[in-house]
Amino acid sequence: MKKFGLTLLTAFIGGAMALGTYRVIENKYADNMSFEDKQKVYFASNHMSPAITSSAGEVDFTQAAAAVTPAVVYIRTTYSSSSQNDEQDQLQRMFGDMFGQRAPRHRSPQMASGSGVIISPDGYIVTNNHVVEKADKIEITTNDHRTFKAKVIGTDPNTDLALIKIDATSLPIVKLGNSDEARVGEWVLAVGNPFNLTSTVTAGIVSAKGRGIGIIGAEDQQNQNPFGPASRQTPQPRKGIESFIQTDAAINPGNSGGALVNTKGELIGINSAIASETGSYVGYGFAIPINLAKKVLNDIQKYGVVKRGYVGVSFQELNPDAAEALHVNKTVGLYVSDVLPGSGAEQAGLQKGDIITKIESNNVYASSDLEEPVGRLQPGDKVHLTVLRNGAEKSFIVTLKGEAPAAARTAAVSKSAEELYNKLGASFTPLNPAQKAKFHVNGGVLVTQVRDGGTFNDFDIPVGSIITGINKQPINSVADIDKAITNLKNGNVIITGYYPDGTKFNSMFQVQ
Repeated sequence: MKKFGLTLLTAFIGGAMALGTYRVIENKYADNMSFEDKQKVYFASNHMSPAITSSAGEVDFTQAAAAVTPAVVYIRTTYSSSSQNDEQDQLQRMFGDMFGQRAPRHRSPQMASGSGVIISPDGYIVTNNHVVEKADKIEITTNDHRTFKAKVIGTDPNTDLALIKIDATSLPIVKLGNSDEARVGEWVLAVGNPFNLTSTVTAGIVSAKGRGIGIIGAEDQQNQNPFGPASRQTPQPRKGIESFIQTDAAINPGNSGGALVNTKGELIGINSAIASETGSYVGYGFAIPINLAKKVLNDIQKYGVVKRGYVGVSFQELNPDAAEALHVNKTVGLYVSDVLPGSGAEQAGLQKGDIITKIESNNVYASSDLEEPVGRLQPGDKVHLTVLRNGAEKSFIVTLKGEAPAAARTAAVSKSAEELYNKLGASFTPLNPAQKAKFHVNGGVLVTQVRDGGTFNDFDIPVGSIITGINKQPINSVADIDKAITNLKNGNVIITGYYPDGTKFNSMFQVQ
């Protein structure tokens, strides 16, 4: 009996220590941890049920749905009339209003809706860039019907991802999975808020992987069909990184930014797009792979902007028609049409006319086969490329080039300032010693991103500018910005700083 009691006491103490350790780490070190590290700590104390069935077993999605639904939120955004410009209207028409339900154009303010996924207990939420783009006000409703104002930490239009944050703790989260392990034919669930119907779960399978459908960046092109340029016969320029997971799980307006999960309840994708003549589900849905999203979200949290490495080549996907036009015998791979001067590709020895056939040991058939793995890497990382040159295979080690601020950012959130902060339409990171010396300042923050429709964009304050003061208060962190723009008189904001060329500016904005 004494032995049993000792065992019980030991188990109790062990559990208490694990929970205590989690709380200490969560509170003390959360800002310096990646989202994967936060999740490891969280799930060490919050075990998921091992009984969740695999895709090969009996079809039962109840436990996966129960694990995921509490962490999928409803996002409601509000836009001023001035922010509803022709570009945004064109984007809406191209996607068939798939992002959410917009009020008629003559109403002011206008509203939209979408979904998001909580990925960290301290309030970080991943969603699509197009869900929150140009929004003045972002309101989050959790599955337990609590409401919060959210603030945009940063966005990445190249992948259509955004990281936002609410002022909350101990939130339920979705476990990050491994999208590389997702298999065609595997059962998946889509969880979101279509047509304002909160916490909706639909089921389907992975229909395909590595889809590039020409949606990201295609709003600048005319005469779009539901698939974007990818369905045209002639090659079209592409601006974003597309390697979508295609699914036939029902995705409708309002699902954008929601979760695509496997039957273990693990997040493998962020629902982003549908292909439809009507704007509603007709069997084709597309999600951003979570392995690509992890890198983007961690960079946004740490740096305020994505540190993206580039190979430094322009290329064209090969098919029989393209091969004939280019007078090459190879009908698959990426034909190098140009090598950028000073790039990693040039320094490694790649040449115009090379055909990229492999990255690492993986075959390259489409642009997504190259873009997604490179999109997960940082400047300075190395990639092994195999190319076909004059009928012979050659191998090259390419060091990725790129520029991004090196200083870490803070992500403190002031709940009372979210709307004004979003209105500024910028992301920031504290200055490092070299930047302080360059501008001869003792403090300040660097503008790492300027979003369309925001005040910084309207007043031509570009990326690379230094903000030293707001309303006569010194600015050294994002938290200082929150304090400075809280409780404004008449909505006036006076911002002082330096343009990238060192020219000083002192501007007054009206942000309400």
